[in-house]
Amino acid sequence: MSNLDELYLEVIIDHNKNPRNKGELNDFTHEAKGDNPLCGDQISIKLIMKDDKITDVKFTGSGCAISTASASVLTETIKGKSRSEIEKLFGRFQNLVTGTGKEGNLGKLEIFEGVNKYPARVKCATLSWHALIAAIEGKKEASTE
Repeated sequence: MSNLDELYLEVIIDHNKNPRNKGELNDFTHEAKGDNPLCGDQISIKLIMKDDKITDVKFTGSGCAISTASASVLTETIKGKSRSEIEKLFGRFQNLVTGTGKEGNLGKLEIFEGVNKYPARVKCATLSWHALIAAIEGKKEASTE
């Protein structure tokens, strides 16, 4: 196993066992749910947006290790970012996990590059992102299509 693969596993395991920002968020301004029936992942993202920036975000739900870890890292990454920054970041993250583009400067998100080796897991990694975008757009449910 390569060092990158080991690091990938360590981060996934850590964020799955100790997810950051998991729990309820009071006074949220936006919310959306996501469902991945292939894996059984279900997530709800709640966030507070002020002046086009995310000031707080939390998630609830259950899912596989990749889904939970991705939601955890997502919530750490997007605080303080604007809608346009998040939309660009999501596009770059999708390119990374699908293997359609080598993306750099993604910080902790780069650890999910290993997902592209397992195409069935791409939806697990992107579910929380789809829910986030749906919430920002005022939709109640997300699609991973």
